[in-house]
Parts: sequence; structure tokens; C-alpha cells
Amino acid sequence: MVLLILLFLASVALHSCDSSDRGNGQQAKVEEAEPAVAAPDFNADSAYHFVAEQVAFGPRVPNTGPHRATGDWIISKLREYGADVKVQNFQMEAYDGTTLNLRNIIASYNPDVAKRVMVAAHWDTRHVADRDDQNQDKPIDGANDGASGVGVLLEIARTIHEAQEKPGVGVDLVFFDGEDYGQPDDSDLPYKEDSWALGAQYWSKNKHKPNYRAQYGILLDMVGAENAKFAREGISMQYAKRVVDKIWKAGNRIGYSDYFRYVKAPAITDDHYYVNEIAKIPMVDIIEYNMSGNGDYFGPYHHRHTDNMDIISKNTLKAVGQTVLHVLYNE
Repeated sequence: MVLLILLFLASVALHSCDSSDRGNGQQAKVEEAEPAVAAPDFNADSAYHFVAEQVAFGPRVPNTGPHRATGDWIISKLREYGADVKVQNFQMEAYDGTTLNLRNIIASYNPDVAKRVMVAAHWDTRHVADRDDQNQDKPIDGANDGASGVGVLLEIARTIHEAQEKPGVGVDLVFFDGEDYGQPDDSDLPYKEDSWALGAQYWSKNKHKPNYRAQYGILLDMVGAENAKFAREGISMQYAKRVVDKIWKAGNRIGYSDYFRYVKAPAITDDHYYVNEIAKIPMVDIIEYNMSGNGDYFGPYHHRHTDNMDIISKNTLKAVGQTVLHVLYNE
């Protein structure tokens, strides 16, 4: 899913001046609640259904039938929910020389409002189970790694469409393609730089709208597993600490402190890295962080066949979706 940059020393230095972090495994004191706009209810049952529907298509690997069918389905759902939908069709070469036929999908609400927030996820799945003990050459279901973030985005789209009160800002839901076709660590092929997050790289250089700007972005990646924890990831803190603070305070204030933890996590390369670095839009990554200390950043199902519907939790989807809606409605 993501090529890990284990820059522990860099991450420590990065957070050393952040008084809201108290060290790994320790929660900061939650601030007193402030007056807030009530966001619509995020329906976790509906989000779970969206995750299951994606998995039912089969692995969403570029250049395959399930990938094409899933993309068409996402576009149709967004149009059903009243969004202004734009599709970027493009090709990029993978680390193994394969030409990938890819699509970024962008759904906009309040398209004429100048102040905008983008919320993103990747919709493709890993083409190999390179961290599994068996069937490593077969693609994974990607229920958590890909489908969970998309499920939350689709439920946000449905909620905004059906809500009587709309957010006061423009909202752009961005579905990145080609995130997970990165080069495996044990590949015998020559190393290829920037082989991950291909859709985010393309979008960052070719935005869907000329001179597009957002106040900030929120990336959702692996946001559906049972008992998931979300730490303050290094790249997010480097480029968008103010946004990290905003999201984590919101999550804690509305009752999800078990999920949004005031804990430091090492930097990783994900879609948000390229949005920050190339598009110059401050973007935060809400991504699962394994706090067991066993060295596995993402948990025992990452890039394995156990990343299936058995691990998906409606409670986790609710925590993330409700927090993001709260942030959007309080801009």
C-alpha cells in the first residue's frame, strides 16, 4: 500500500517542538469543548456497505475488469449523489514496465465556492500480496487498504447530498488511482523511484481544474480495521501541523479519543506526500498506525490476503467519517 520511510530520527526531530505530543503511547490532555456546528450523522452501516460492494467486484488492480467496473460504479454513485464529477484518464509506467491505464475521479460540492477542502483516498488495490507467507503473486481484496477510505468518501458524498444544511466550504472528494502498484521491497528489478502513488503524482502536476487551490487536504488510507489507531504521522506534521491539530482535536472532542491518538508516528510516503510536495497543498494522512511496537507499522493484514471484510469495523468507519464531517462543517 505504502512504501515506508523509516525515518525515526527525523520524525523525533520533527516532533520535538510539538508540545501537544507527549511521546509514543501517551495521550495529551483533551481541551475543553468549544461551540461547534453540528454535522450531519455519518451512517456507518452505509459506509460498510460501500466497502463490501467494492470488495465484491474483486481486486481493483489496474488493467483488469474489476478495476474498470469499480471505477464506473464510483462515478455513477457520485453522480447519483449530485456531485460535479470530473475524470482524469491517463497512463503511467509501473516499476516493472507495465503501462497502467488509470483514472483519477474528482467529485465537487459547492463548486463555485472559493474556499475549498479536499478529502482523498485511493481506490485501487495491491497487485501482489508481497507481505504474505503464501500466494504472494496474487492480488489482495484490499478491504481496508483502499476500500475503507473510498467507503467513507462515498458516505460523505451521500450525506452532503441528502443533508438540509450543506458545508460552508467547497468540498472536493478525490479518488486517486494507481497508489498501490509500487515496487516490492524484494523485487529483483532495478529500483525505480516514485513507483507508488501514481495517481497523486499525476493529479499534483495536472490538477482537474486550472489553478485549483484548496485550503488543505485530508487523505484517508486504511481507516476501517477493528480497533485501528491513528497517530500524528511525520509528513503530515511537517507540512500540515495546523491541520493535524484541527482534526485530532475534533476527533477527541466528539468522542473518538480511542482512535485519534496524540502519538508520534514515523513519516511515510503516501498520496499526501506528493500533494504536499508538488501541488503545495497542505495535506494530512489519517492512516492506521500499529502501536504494539513490533515493527509492523500497519498491522498484520497489510499487503496480505487477510485484508478482507473480516477485519472491517463499522465503529472505526464511524469514528473517521464523523470526525471528517465535523471538520468540514466547522470550517
